Amino acid sequence: MVDHNTQEKVSFTKKYRPWKIAALFQVGKDWAKGLKIERFIKKQKSRKLLEKLVDPEFKPEGKFAHLVRVPHVRD
Repeated sequence: MVDHNTQEKVSFTKKYRPWKIAALFQVGKDWAKGLKIERFIKKQKSRKLLEKLVDPEFKPEGKFAHLVRVPHVRD
């Protein structure tokens, strides 16, 4: 997270700093499965989906069944 907030590189997202971790999920030990879910979420471009994922009451099911919320998130 520190890298995203302190990088000097000019990028589209720079103007939206500082970034904060709102939710953290573990997918298991399978790197490829995690990457697949990450790409799926990014392709959706859905504010509602992101709000749902951040909601502490969200229960993963369907495509998100492999997600396990990491209970403690630090800044």
